Amino acid sequence: MPEDVKVQVGGDTMGVYVATPKGEAKGAVVVLQEAFGVNDHIQDVTRRFADDGYVAAAPHLFHRSGDPVLGYEDMTEVIPYIMQLTVGELEADLEATLEHLKGLGFEGRRVAVVGFCMGGSIAFLAASYWELGASVSFYGGGITQGRFGMPPLIDMAPTIQTPWLGMFGDLDESIPIVEVEGLREAAAKASVPTDIVRYPEATHGFHCDARSSYHEPSAKDAWKRTLEWFEQHMA
Repeated sequence: MPEDVKVQVGGDTMGVYVATPKGEAKGAVVVLQEAFGVNDHIQDVTRRFADDGYVAAAPHLFHRSGDPVLGYEDMTEVIPYIMQLTVGELEADLEATLEHLKGLGFEGRRVAVVGFCMGGSIAFLAASYWELGASVSFYGGGITQGRFGMPPLIDMAPTIQTPWLGMFGDLDESIPIVEVEGLREAAAKASVPTDIVRYPEATHGFHCDARSSYHEPSAKDAWKRTLEWFEQHMA
């Protein structure tokens, strides 16, 4: 059964939604939220990874600002919570989540990280900080501008340490195709395998079946590719 556990992050406590598979786990996955909190959708995605044989853990990245679950409709409500995030605090949150998984017997290349929207950018950050098994970013922004005090992803790309896969929709007005292709070129310079998949009929948020942006064919293909990336690169 899924459970909410508490981990220490400095002097704070952060909730982590953890789903465990039946039988022996193949590895562990850190699931990084969209900008709307660890909501029903993110919890569902976490359970789906568990159903595929992974211990899956979704840290509550808004724990310093009240840990809200926010609606999809009003971005003016969401933006203040995003703006409060900093790269140093996100690094601490990731490290605390990885330490929790280490305590469960999973570390290094036995751990993957996957993120959606805001979490897609943070999954890229994790790929630059640690030598993990695999990293997957769904429509992570900040390619040329940076986010949370991070450098732009395109500047970080040649130095990433974890095999990385990016998923982007060509109709995503917030992430232009020219930036996606620039990131592909920069990531190809890394010492680890990288790839980008573009979906011609998809826009931002195409994987979230709770949003009007959901595009089922793209979402199903991206999920399949994510699991295949894990199988290829995780120990």
